[in-house]
Amino acid sequence: MSAIRRLVTTALTSDALRDGQRARHRLARRMRGGAMTADFFFQIDDPYGPVALPFLAALAEHHGLTLRLHLVPAPDAAAAPEIDRLEDYGRRDARMLATTLGLEPMGSGHPNPAQIARAQAIAGAALGNDRPVDALIAIARACLADNADAALDAVAQQHGSLNETSTAALVNAGAATRQKLGHYLGATTHFEGEFYWGVDRLHYLEARLRAEDGATGAAICPILDLRALPAPETRATQPRIDFYLSFRSPYTLVAAERIGALADAYGANLRLKFVLPMVMRGLPVPGAKRMYITRDTKREAARAGIGFGKIVDPVGLGVERGLAVLHHAINRENGPDTGHASGLAFAQSFLRAAFADGIDMTSDAGLLPVAARVGIDAAAVHAALADPSWQTVAEANRTDLFALGLWGVPSFQVDDRPGWWGQDRLWRVEDDLRDALGLSAIDRKMA
Repeated sequence: MSAIRRLVTTALTSDALRDGQRARHRLARRMRGGAMTADFFFQIDDPYGPVALPFLAALAEHHGLTLRLHLVPAPDAAAAPEIDRLEDYGRRDARMLATTLGLEPMGSGHPNPAQIARAQAIAGAALGNDRPVDALIAIARACLADNADAALDAVAQQHGSLNETSTAALVNAGAATRQKLGHYLGATTHFEGEFYWGVDRLHYLEARLRAEDGATGAAICPILDLRALPAPETRATQPRIDFYLSFRSPYTLVAAERIGALADAYGANLRLKFVLPMVMRGLPVPGAKRMYITRDTKREAARAGIGFGKIVDPVGLGVERGLAVLHHAINRENGPDTGHASGLAFAQSFLRAAFADGIDMTSDAGLLPVAARVGIDAAAVHAALADPSWQTVAEANRTDLFALGLWGVPSFQVDDRPGWWGQDRLWRVEDDLRDALGLSAIDRKMA
């Protein structure tokens, strides 16, 4: 079974499969003489939409890309568990992104169902405008405004509004198209077989379009990433990074491979805080979500030069055994605050085994060599497996994670600052480290 899993995941994440699919889409488009067309799925109360859409519109204009705009509802509970935390975090994160990228500041409103329904009806009417992108951005901003009712009054006067039946038909059609193509979130762009979420992934679409039409010049879409600028050797303080991780998260592999160098660059104390994966905490992960995450991790890992794609899912016993050893690795030598180098080395080794090497971590045949390659011998592994205390620590870490308003991994916190979710927020961790050290801020609008 492990061999079959390795073969399937290696094929699904292969460059050859991706390139072949792109070639087929390109050939089909040219044979029918059609224009390049992308679909954008716009959830009216999703704050990432009005952040991504200005960049997508500029990209479309520059490359002659036709945009089809679809109104969609919020993802269902299976695709977006802990929805209240997700919405609260999304509003904070999107406001931060808008500020970072020099966009108009986002409101901090929390629209109620009636306001969302009204905004959808206005957006449905605005889709027929000659500038629907600008209209959707304005309507979404009105929906998310602190004074949403007044703001929606203003956009309704400009664009009108559909009736309830017509609005529901549009939203349902958008949801059906999104599901057919294989996604579940708003603020997502689909182009010829591939998805690009939010503003964070549009640079991949831009690179694809530039390769096709040979465009040159400055890029349009931002790449928000680590800079690891030199920090002073003498530091008044030592910042702390809390790194929340699990052993079933492919994105955690990307974060684990990079966060040690980030901590070293800024002289930070890195603390590993492991938790059980969401699915082992009773939270579902639907197939479309697993597929997107796997393919998205592949391109993120490839950009960072990290191996990924030969996968044997460690969910269940493999994760439990790995966390037991990680718990002991963190606490080995001189205590929990000095053992994180050992812990990080084991975490990296485990994650590489599960997501890059295709090793089954449910047995000693897999776990012992993976531990041995970072200096943890069989006796230490067996001692760790006999000690259930990791379970108490994992639950305490989960409680700490939830207290930050977060729920998934990888997540991060610098000192007592707000936490951030996702390996694509490592650059924001860097900004927090620079702030903690009194260093100048990085202008992220600059390439």
